[in-house]
Amino acid sequence: MVKDATVSARIDENIKLQAESILQQLGIPVSVVINALYRQIIIRQGIPFPMTLGNAPETIESMDKAQLDAKLLHSYEQAIARQGRGLDEVFSDLERKHI
Repeated sequence: MVKDATVSARIDENIKLQAESILQQLGIPVSVVINALYRQIIIRQGIPFPMTLGNAPETIESMDKAQLDAKLLHSYEQAIARQGRGLDEVFSDLERKHI
């Protein structure tokens, strides 16, 4: 099969660098991965992995006064009892899950 088409996409540079580093360690060219992804899309007639929104985070606007008061009281009690996590730990977890 003649390879005569080009795929071009703009992505976050950090994501690109991290992915390319992993692929280089595996010895797999980026073009092979893209080709495999496209083939899987054809075979499965869709994206070959789950694409879901998940649960939307609860916001202040979605709570009534009693719910907000209960959340704030719970958070306050956790802080007083030193049951919370540090900001560095929280942000590290978020980065691992979303990058």
